[in-house]
Amino acid sequence: MTPAASEDDRARLVRTPSAPADGGTDQSSGLTRVYLLSQRAARALVRVVQANWRRSLHLRVISTTLVLSLVVMLGLGYVLVSQVRGGLLDAKIATAVNDHRAGLDYAIAELQGNEAGDRDRLLYNITSELTSRSGDTGLYGVVILPSVGDESGYATGDRESIPERLTEQVGRSERTEQQYHTYTSIDQDGSAEPALVVGAQMTYAYELYYIFPLQHEQEILGLVQGTVGLVGVLLVVLLGLIAYVVTRQVVSPVRSAAHSAERLAAGDLAERMAVRGEDELARLAVSFNDMAGNLQEKIQELEELSKLQRQFVSDVSHELRTPLTTIKMASDVLFDDRESFDATQGRSIELLQSQVMRFEELLGDLLEISRHDAGAATLGAESVDIRDTVMKAVGDAEQIAERRGIKVVLRLPAEPCVAEFDARRINRVLRNLVVNAIEHSEGKDVVVTAAGDRDAVAVAVRDFGVGLKEGEEHLCFDRFWRADSSRVRTTGGTGLGLSIAKEDAQLHGGWLQAWGRPGEGSQFRLSLPRTSGAELRGSPLPLVPPEIGLGRAVPAAKGPDRPSPADRGPDQGEESTL
Repeated sequence: MTPAASEDDRARLVRTPSAPADGGTDQSSGLTRVYLLSQRAARALVRVVQANWRRSLHLRVISTTLVLSLVVMLGLGYVLVSQVRGGLLDAKIATAVNDHRAGLDYAIAELQGNEAGDRDRLLYNITSELTSRSGDTGLYGVVILPSVGDESGYATGDRESIPERLTEQVGRSERTEQQYHTYTSIDQDGSAEPALVVGAQMTYAYELYYIFPLQHEQEILGLVQGTVGLVGVLLVVLLGLIAYVVTRQVVSPVRSAAHSAERLAAGDLAERMAVRGEDELARLAVSFNDMAGNLQEKIQELEELSKLQRQFVSDVSHELRTPLTTIKMASDVLFDDRESFDATQGRSIELLQSQVMRFEELLGDLLEISRHDAGAATLGAESVDIRDTVMKAVGDAEQIAERRGIKVVLRLPAEPCVAEFDARRINRVLRNLVVNAIEHSEGKDVVVTAAGDRDAVAVAVRDFGVGLKEGEEHLCFDRFWRADSSRVRTTGGTGLGLSIAKEDAQLHGGWLQAWGRPGEGSQFRLSLPRTSGAELRGSPLPLVPPEIGLGRAVPAAKGPDRPSPADRGPDQGEESTL
């Protein structure tokens, strides 16, 4: 063999064991996949069963009835089979003891009457005679065993099946003719069958045993067990069917009531339940129909009242415009000539002018609210850059901010954020948010942030003032709501600004949300879809300010404490201050 050949052989020897390893790996991975699929299927089945169990009263009642019926039948079947088994065995023992007693008496009499004869021949004849008494069916076998070592035994049955414990018990017996019995097994056609053995001493030298096969009793017991099992299964099935029928009579009206309640909750006030009979379920249907009728009447009354209220607000608002116009004209004339009056009269004219302007603003808000309530508000959507709208809203509030010594910090994206919306309404929303932030900023800066993504644009207005208490982030959009009832409106607000802003945002299919925390300020976020009519699924800006989410100190100050450019989002442009 050459060295090259030996190297090839060694290589083959090294590679040969690797093939089964690869096959084993493939087999292992296949078993793993099968196990994972089985596990997923089992989990899916468990989830389906759990869901149906929670949702279906019918299934729970039937399942519970079947399980309880099965438990009861198992218990009754066990007691019945135990009683039958005990009765069969007791009867068999009594019969066996009687047969053994008769044979024992016969054998003792034969031994006493033939003491001088051939002992072996006599024992053989006794064994044959006792065996013949059992009949042609072979009800029992006869075994005569010696009590001393120099004697012989005779048997027509399986002497090996006699338990040693029984022979010891018979051998220790203090008197002859004392019977003992126990259970054992015998060989019947190659299989072990149960048997009963009864034994006693005939004389000091011999013991007589009867072996009774229990095959007949076992067949009877098997028949009883099969009958009990069949009857139990049939009873469980019948009970299940009965439970199904009975439960259906109860569940069907309940399901009908549930469907009727769902349709009633969905707005179908004319929904009623069918009344059948005069039982409890019929009374439930009658009560449900009465409740639905009362609800329908009350809701119709409330709708009529709401219509009257909206119509009243709309009519009053329109009727007040004419006298308000006259009052405003007179107020403007007096305001223009206020220099000709003394200081007290001039101050009164200024107050009159401001209150007339506030009255005019309140009247406009009432008209706008009435349009939203009546569903008459319409959108004039057009493609607008949200940055321009933010700049215009902040510019409108610039004088108020300067008068209070507050700076409005703008964080606008460098790229255009164009979306389809009604510029007039969104400008009003943003102006209300900025003015509201200025009023509650407690002299600190206000930060206005805009951002956009593929589907939406958003504007967040952040102040570092008193903030909102828990639960007030929803109440702040209610009409005429104030966080502090003793607080005066220094900027002349009507109490309807945020409510109108919420309605305008919802009219666009957008969100107007608030966040606040006492002492840490608040933030209002307006989110709009880029395309008018599209569903809004998310917002480019977080509702909770980033510094709050990261656990940093609130950057609520002016000058050096103003939020730094590092706090801007990834797509924010340069920060500007107005």
